[in-house]
Amino acid sequence: MRLNLTGGLIAALLIVALIIAYGALFTVYQTRQALVVRLGQPVGNPITEAGLHYKLPLIDSVILIDKRILDLENPAQEVIASDQKRLVVDAFARYRINDALKFYQTVGTVDRANSQLSTLMNSALRRVLGEATLMEVVRDRREQLMARVREQLHNEAQPYGINVIDVRIRRADLPEQNSQAVYQRMQTERQREAQEFRSQGTQRAQEIRARADRDVTVLLAEAQSKGEQIRGEGDAERNRIFAEAYGRDPEFFSFYRSMQAYEAGLRANDTRMLLKPDSDFFRFFADPSGKMRDGAPSTGGSAAPTAPPK
Repeated sequence: MRLNLTGGLIAALLIVALIIAYGALFTVYQTRQALVVRLGQPVGNPITEAGLHYKLPLIDSVILIDKRILDLENPAQEVIASDQKRLVVDAFARYRINDALKFYQTVGTVDRANSQLSTLMNSALRRVLGEATLMEVVRDRREQLMARVREQLHNEAQPYGINVIDVRIRRADLPEQNSQAVYQRMQTERQREAQEFRSQGTQRAQEIRARADRDVTVLLAEAQSKGEQIRGEGDAERNRIFAEAYGRDPEFFSFYRSMQAYEAGLRANDTRMLLKPDSDFFRFFADPSGKMRDGAPSTGGSAAPTAPPK
């Protein structure tokens, strides 16, 4: 009976010892740093080395604080630049807790630290960007401005045991209403330029058409003049040839002209000619040489048009 009581007492002591040992030991991982707090007050320096550490059981408590690089996502805010242009700035920051004791005594948690840093970063953005123009923020001095914001935020975050590593402006745009106004202004400008190009094109087309019409008129006039000149030269050459032919053989020329007259005057149409058989017009019918019969006078008959028979 006494042996059973002794064994139970030893087992109970072992359990209590295990509980005390479990409460006295704690582990710090590589991504964490620890702060031992005794009755609400920090004890000793923060523990930054990873491994197994100890504390007083039931009295001391351990607060683990992240020592990795943390993100601060700041909500977009409106900033007025030095040229009175409104900008919607979306920025973020990267920071690390380098003094766990200050961090615990000032803000305590990462959420409260993010809230405090967000306020400080908004103030730094307004101060720095308020001294720059729109083009400097968007294009010309963006890197320098972000460096100034990081420097000011880092100096203001030192009392909280926080080291600000980087600050970046993700986006800097005009407000929505300003963007719409700028878009409409750009659209109006493009429409004005398009209308100007169309007007210039129409004017150019009219100039080309007018020049083409003028060239056509000049070409037609020159062609008509050349044609008239050629026809005149042809008529002159024809008359010369006729005159030369008449001079060489007047009888043949008279016969040829009479044949042309027969062809033109004896066509099948509604006009009839009444001539005497011994008319000079038919002299080649009576004599192939064109001479009138003896005693027949060389008189020309009269031709009169008559109506066709009904």
